[in-house]
Amino acid sequence: MNTERPAGLDWIKSTYSGDEGGECVEVAAALSAVLVRDSKERGGPQLAFARDAWTGFLFDLGQGKS
Repeated sequence: MNTERPAGLDWIKSTYSGDEGGECVEVAAALSAVLVRDSKERGGPQLAFARDAWTGFLFDLGQGKS
């Protein structure tokens, strides 16, 4: 398991996230993966997805397959 945390990433907060502090996620693109984290726990765990898996996930969301 790779626990390396790349530095200098541009994290993007979900457009569905408000300022109320609800359930929010942030996404960042690293060289070999797309990372996802809880916006309230920025130093906490991160999920890493292969770029092609993330692209497929977004495509399926757009097709209403969620």
